[in-house]
Amino acid sequence: MNCIFCKIIAGEIPANLLLNTEDVVAFPDLNPQAPTHILIVPKIHVENAAELAEMQPNALAELFKAAKKLAIELNLPGYRTVFNTGEAAGQSVFHAHLHLLGGRALGWPPG
Repeated sequence: MNCIFCKIIAGEIPANLLLNTEDVVAFPDLNPQAPTHILIVPKIHVENAAELAEMQPNALAELFKAAKKLAIELNLPGYRTVFNTGEAAGQSVFHAHLHLLGGRALGWPPG
């Protein structure tokens, strides 16, 4: 498989892992959209969050638990979590991943 996130999970590509549990890894986004922009990735390879919810709903919950833990550790007073599903929504890596954004006021509605 030629999935960059699977290669990070396998240790084939080095990454600054902020969290590494049995179910998820988390690392800074290479193209941050906020002062804090972390990708939280399930260790199981599925294309998007909807597939993850169907296949392993507990793994989906683990992504949000990881987001909360990281937000507390980073002292974020508030944060946003985002899944992009499909190319038209901005998904560029087709391995489910949750974006954790914070560190500044986040406007609404988003882009």
